Amino acid sequence: MAFYLLRRILYAIPIALAVGFVCFMLVQIAPGDPINAIVPPDAPADVVEQVRKDYGLDKPLPVQFGLWLWKVVHGDLGRSLATGRPVWADLSTGIQNTLMLALCASALGFTLGCILGGLAGTFRGSFIDRAAVSTAVAGVSVPHYWLGMVLVVIFSVQLNWLPAMGAGPGGSADWSWDWEHVKHLILPAVTLSVIPMGIVTRTVRGIVAEIMNQEFITALRGKGLTRWGVFTHVVKNAAPNSLAVMGLQLGYLMGGSILVETVFSWPGTGLLLNSAIFQRDLPVLQGTILVLAMFFVTLNLIVDLMQTALDPRIKRA
Repeated sequence: MAFYLLRRILYAIPIALAVGFVCFMLVQIAPGDPINAIVPPDAPADVVEQVRKDYGLDKPLPVQFGLWLWKVVHGDLGRSLATGRPVWADLSTGIQNTLMLALCASALGFTLGCILGGLAGTFRGSFIDRAAVSTAVAGVSVPHYWLGMVLVVIFSVQLNWLPAMGAGPGGSADWSWDWEHVKHLILPAVTLSVIPMGIVTRTVRGIVAEIMNQEFITALRGKGLTRWGVFTHVVKNAAPNSLAVMGLQLGYLMGGSILVETVFSWPGTGLLLNSAIFQRDLPVLQGTILVLAMFFVTLNLIVDLMQTALDPRIKRA
């Protein structure tokens, strides 16, 4: 296990370099000039050139990439062009809020997905199976930003039960575990949980149905094992593959919540990316994308290790 862990960490190094290069180049080739976020349109040419030189934007792209990568290795993601604040100061708060939203949405989506998928796989061909599959297809098909707006109209505008924007009273970004703050979390978490719920339901349903058709399940029933005993064996065999899908979905929720966070004005990395795109704030864009990508790589490593721990039959060559 230790050798496998070391090898996977070494594999992550070139992946991190490739991700850093790709996100740097994609941001650079995007239309627009980042200097426009700093100086007014009528600024003199010498002032524009001086600002460009101060931020290192006058150097060739390979030099800019090398300088940016050197700072990143030392924990410096640069300063925002729009606000002048360190990127990490804004990014740390955004990551905390997005991670909390993603974990709540994952817990809800994974729980419902496992329950629906397990019931559908156990009672395949029945009404329960058809209802669970229909729910899963609807969850995957419905655009989550549209669902978010529908939930806002129903529960915020018409019923006035839940707030529609922000992470706290008055649009505050500071979090506290009290009811006033939890109310702001409910709608975005439910909206974000729909897609992973559908994917996990379909995945677990297929895995459980396949396991239920295997010969060892017939043997367990022939030995007189109770339904609960058979269920525990099914869960043990379905856990590794289901865990892999859940881990990937958590990574997708961390990086793919930009539309949901924009709809609900949730102060996470998605809203930070959205504002940085419109402001052409290169350091914020590069730093946020890199951190989210590395989170996804780390999550994959953790899922692989947990799969190996749950099922010793999995051999990592």
